[in-house]
Amino acid sequence: MRFYLIGAGVIAKEHANAIKKIETTEALQVSVADINPQALAEFTESFPHIKAYSNAKEMLQEEAQEDDIVVVCVPPFAHYEMSVLALNSGRHVVCEKPLTLNREEMDGLFSLANKFGKHVSCCSSRFVGLSKNEEIKQMIKEGKLGDIYKVNWVVRDGRGRPGVEFQKESPWFLDKSKSGGGILMDWGPYDFALLNDLLQPVKVEVKSAMISKPITDIDPTDVVYDIESHVDATLKYTTADGNEFILHYERSSCTHGKSYRHFEIEGTLGAVEWVPYWEADTIWEKHDKDGVPTVNEFEVKNDGNLGFHDHPIHYLYKKIKNESTFLFTNEQAEFNFSCILDIYDEAAK
Repeated sequence: MRFYLIGAGVIAKEHANAIKKIETTEALQVSVADINPQALAEFTESFPHIKAYSNAKEMLQEEAQEDDIVVVCVPPFAHYEMSVLALNSGRHVVCEKPLTLNREEMDGLFSLANKFGKHVSCCSSRFVGLSKNEEIKQMIKEGKLGDIYKVNWVVRDGRGRPGVEFQKESPWFLDKSKSGGGILMDWGPYDFALLNDLLQPVKVEVKSAMISKPITDIDPTDVVYDIESHVDATLKYTTADGNEFILHYERSSCTHGKSYRHFEIEGTLGAVEWVPYWEADTIWEKHDKDGVPTVNEFEVKNDGNLGFHDHPIHYLYKKIKNESTFLFTNEQAEFNFSCILDIYDEAAK
């Protein structure tokens, strides 16, 4: 099986390490391409066994095999172009988030993937399949919460803007034409990949939305800075059994208000609160016992030797091998990304 990395930066190294963890008896060949000679040199110093190319087009010229995988790990403004290049070469694609910059690119990408019968997946799947999230999914499936009627998914970080507070060497984060957007494009893919995996909606409607850009004394003035750092939306979820409920979604990487996080699913028989990302493994299961609110607190740690950065590669590998996997491709990936684009559309109104 062959893997082709487009981009040789920090995240490409994570993917290269993930490939090394694939448990298989077959030979795994890896190539990498980057137009930046320095990035390519630094990558090959860490991975001398990987064949290097100065451009992706040259790397993908060799005849494709049915199970070839291209990993697109360049900045967002090149996601569409590189993913299309990969599909046209006859290969499957796993792309860093966000998949594309806009709806037109998204539609074109999945139309091409379906035409060639290839999988396109997104690295927004990194936190899908973590043991604690699977525990929450099982609670919902078993009906322990009853009928869900309210979900809170809130991450209010006071400061944490890429291009400002960190990764200052990458000002493209702040330029919508290059990043697609701000905090919603940066973390929204993870959020809606998880939300839709847990809640299994057949329909998601954005009822209201706002985006904003709080101003600080250190806002850069020498680069384009036109992305949002605070988003808030109310969505209506509908599941296959006809249940409808409201989801409050909020994300900020800059706000002058209070900083806090709140992940909670409320149902008629109980509620569950937890942290779906890496900060903690505690789950608070809340029910009524003899008329008294009762909380069952326990931990569910991630099992296995895979980290969240390993998941996208391993999930697509298993998908191609027809093994059980948490991966969502094509139709589901399009559905998840559409939730983000719909929030932008509603906020624009």
